Amino acid sequence: MNAAGKRKVKSKPKSKTFKTALIITLGIFFLLLVAAGIKIYEDVFADNINLETNKKGYLLVYTNKSLTENAELIKQNGLLNNTDAFFRFAHLTGYASLIKPGRYEVADGMNNLALLRLLVSGKQTPLDVTFKYAQRKADLVLFWANQLETDSNELLQLLNDSVYCASLGFNSENIVSLFIPNTYNFYWTTSAPKLIKRMEAEYMNFWNQSRIDKLARTKLTKIEVSVLASIVQKETYMTDEMPVVAGAYMNRLRLGMPLQADPTIIFAMNDNSIKRVAGDMLNIQSPYNTYQNKGLPPGPICVPGKAAIDAVLNFKEHKFIYFCAKEDFSGYHNFATNFTQHQKNARKYQKQLNKRGVK
Repeated sequence: MNAAGKRKVKSKPKSKTFKTALIITLGIFFLLLVAAGIKIYEDVFADNINLETNKKGYLLVYTNKSLTENAELIKQNGLLNNTDAFFRFAHLTGYASLIKPGRYEVADGMNNLALLRLLVSGKQTPLDVTFKYAQRKADLVLFWANQLETDSNELLQLLNDSVYCASLGFNSENIVSLFIPNTYNFYWTTSAPKLIKRMEAEYMNFWNQSRIDKLARTKLTKIEVSVLASIVQKETYMTDEMPVVAGAYMNRLRLGMPLQADPTIIFAMNDNSIKRVAGDMLNIQSPYNTYQNKGLPPGPICVPGKAAIDAVLNFKEHKFIYFCAKEDFSGYHNFATNFTQHQKNARKYQKQLNKRGVK
């Protein structure tokens, strides 16, 4: 067969091939666009808060941590449905570096756009901190470090700094008197110096003119009132009895007698498991041993509350010098004007302690 007789093979028109390729390309582009749209929606507008309806949560951004460290902590907290999406969006917008430290209240339904605006604004939500009690300086520091971002080492260093304490009118032994138990409103990012400054302001407010006027009757300073109040508070938790106990200690101070307060021995020994103060315990060498040293110890043996401080300021005038816990373990005390009666009261109480096997 010659060339002219060969069968001709038909090829597809070029225009049809181009159309097919174009359709496929457009289809892929559309799918990519849809995928990008979904990703943008997820990263920007989708609800990203993992909370029950109408519940609130708090997101913490730490001052002394990097953005990466904060992101990891937030992820561990589980407050966000997608932590990576939030920080990806923050980086893409260029606002990641503008996120400010703080404690931020978030609510169900918030998206990443709203969340980023909140964290960049720095409008953190303050919190109420109820400070009730602390025995030692270390306990005080631990409490505040657990409630706020306050650095525990910095706070302890300031409270041990004699020069700094003196600038506030205290020393390192009695500086805990500055902290008055109450409920306070704080920003979570409060630093150690700002915490102390705030407590100084609250201390000044607490010692109003009414309380200052009552100091003349006690013949004590504000700090001495706090020291005695700490002993009263450790002696009795019955607020109605506190002024009577305070009166007994005031009588001892007036007579020049040692206070002989058992709680000061327990404080000096740093052993709260002690149930009965006796024997060699009374010979411990410490400025807080009120059996050996006359007058008040150098600092509070706990941070006294308002009730105890006011009990000292309003101490009850009476002739009692001694007191001993009641044998019914009601929390109240038997009071005596002389040592003979006190011994009788003490024997009744000790008998019940022995009966209960308390050593």
